[in-house]
Amino acid sequence: MHDFIYRGKELFCEDLPVAKIAGETGTPVYIYSYKTLIDHYQKLAKAFEPISHLICYSVKANSNIAVLRSLVRQGAGLDIVSAGELFRAQHAGADPSKIVFAGVGKSAQEIEEALKAGIMAFTVESSPELDIIERTATKLGMRAPVCVRVNPDVDAQTHRYIATAKKHSKFGVDFSGALTMYRRIAKSPHLKGVGIQMHIGSQIVKTKPYVAAIRKMAGFIEKLRRLDIDLQFFDIGGGMGIIYDTEKPSTAAEFAMQVLPHLHRIGLKVVLEPGRFICGNAGILVCRVHYIKRIPGKNFVIIDGGMNDLIRPSLYDAYHTIQPVVKGKKGTFVADVVGPICESGDFFAKDRKLNRLEAGDLLAVMGAGAYGFSMSSNYNSRVRAAEVLVHGNRYDIVRQRETLPSLIQLENIPDFLL
Repeated sequence: MHDFIYRGKELFCEDLPVAKIAGETGTPVYIYSYKTLIDHYQKLAKAFEPISHLICYSVKANSNIAVLRSLVRQGAGLDIVSAGELFRAQHAGADPSKIVFAGVGKSAQEIEEALKAGIMAFTVESSPELDIIERTATKLGMRAPVCVRVNPDVDAQTHRYIATAKKHSKFGVDFSGALTMYRRIAKSPHLKGVGIQMHIGSQIVKTKPYVAAIRKMAGFIEKLRRLDIDLQFFDIGGGMGIIYDTEKPSTAAEFAMQVLPHLHRIGLKVVLEPGRFICGNAGILVCRVHYIKRIPGKNFVIIDGGMNDLIRPSLYDAYHTIQPVVKGKKGTFVADVVGPICESGDFFAKDRKLNRLEAGDLLAVMGAGAYGFSMSSNYNSRVRAAEVLVHGNRYDIVRQRETLPSLIQLENIPDFLL
């Protein structure tokens, strides 16, 4: 559920008309609901109350520091994948002891910065990475907390680009490789095995793949115990799906009901890394119609937002509901909703049945709170959108719209071209 609802003919975010926000901030603009963010976090926290747990919000889903601050104040930890996300986490006031650092390509510098910050654990994805962590910890005279990402080889039943637990994935290691790594960790004076991790994919709408993966992990954890390798936590990753179209994903309570019996038996503290589940339906992208283009057999709604603002439809052929910000026009038509980018892949919807539209109308692209702005770019030298956070009957611009001078502020013309 979310807090973008119609009151009469107008779409509201909490207690504010979306049209008012868009009129004052300009478009395209990302609008986030604080209430929805917090409600989704609290539902997951309540569902896992029966077991010792920590929710580490996945920063990559939406890394705006106001979003991070909102969740950190609720007690959330953070799941990061870069030094940039560590910087954002620190700026948002996150407790370093609640930060897990994942990713297959951590640099020595990133590892050093995270060690000095005092993070909870590195999620280790390969033996070469473990080498660098150990060398860096030795140089600093520290003991690095680590957990190995184990690839349980299950089918997450999601888009192939966001399935991460098959045996040929770039992520994680198999059980044999993980066992070798844990034996090495146990012998090292500069490594400390604090946990074990899995992450099977993203936008997973069924609980069955999680249960299958947890069962496989349970057997491996028991094997580690028999070798006197005792861990503190089991990180089950994130990936819980949301409703974009006709999906019927598990609620937090339904998900917990299915996995908690297995997690209870394992007996470790549980870490979760939800991203999309918390912020996906907490945000929309509002765009304005530039033109209605009609050619024989085809209609196009050309809007001011493009694939540089929201790349999911182009990248994953992802579906996003598109709604008028103000209802009222009678009649419907079928059209492609496209942006101004010079790419045929610049679309938000294909052959979509829409309410009748005119130039100047506002459209809300729903479910855009996750992997929207965080994946945006300056392609075609377009400035990135503003971001707004709504709290009740007020809103704050939590990221200013970029300006044309900002596009070139880091660039330089060499002397020989002057």
